[in-house]
Amino acid sequence: MAIVDLVLQPHSRDLGGFSVRRALPAEDRRMIGPFVFFDHFGPAEFAPGHGIDVRPHPHINLATVTYLFEGEILHRDSLGYVQLIQPGEVNWMTAGSGIVHSERSSTESRARSERMHGLQTWVALPRSEEERDPCFVHHSRGSLPELEEKGRVLRIIAGRAFGLESPVRVFSDMFYVDARLAVGSDLVLTDEHAERGIYVADGRIGIDGDSHGAGTMLALRRGGTATITAESDARVALFGGEPLGERLLWWNFVSSRRERIEQAKSDWRDGRFAAVPGESEFIPLPPD
Repeated sequence: MAIVDLVLQPHSRDLGGFSVRRALPAEDRRMIGPFVFFDHFGPAEFAPGHGIDVRPHPHINLATVTYLFEGEILHRDSLGYVQLIQPGEVNWMTAGSGIVHSERSSTESRARSERMHGLQTWVALPRSEEERDPCFVHHSRGSLPELEEKGRVLRIIAGRAFGLESPVRVFSDMFYVDARLAVGSDLVLTDEHAERGIYVADGRIGIDGDSHGAGTMLALRRGGTATITAESDARVALFGGEPLGERLLWWNFVSSRRERIEQAKSDWRDGRFAAVPGESEFIPLPPD
């Protein structure tokens, strides 16, 4: 039996020379484990004087995870944190009962040409943790466990996998791995976790006798071992974990309860979320 259950092709949009591919949620698959949202942005080249400017916007009942392959992003949030994130580092922001943040290119990066490439994911929280106090943590590249052998370099972004565990605090059983594979190398992904996904960020891989290139997400069936073969030098994200049940998603809000999303819409519209210090701009609530 084939190990791949679904092949998901992200829908793309161009944000003025900045390409974003959204793989989750998809029509055929809303979540994989606790992962409810999966964006792949770039690679994009910014000339001097240009960069990204994601104005302050709110989140509830989830955690956002920013992970870069290239470039840097300056994070600011309503808790007062200001953090520059660079390749291989992890920004884990738990929205809980509500948080606001912005993501922009720094003054220094705007002064030079810069290449931007990375992943933005949202992780649903267990129902018992959805309304926890918001918090923000940053983990340096050197603090994340890494395994290098036989043409493979595996960095554990969050959760546990391949006998290693990330120091990033998570709230459910999950895994999230940055895997760099040299051409001709193999990687075996066991059934340690109930739900598993593979996203090809760069290069080409083979699995089940089929070939998959960059921008493809594979949802694996439960049980069984998957063998991934690098048909070129490749970079893939491996992720998933225990399912948490259905989640509702509207704009930047994720919750197990529809009434909670309606409350968050009202709170943002009426200015009841805390502001990001030093920021006066914001993204208005979109129409229903």
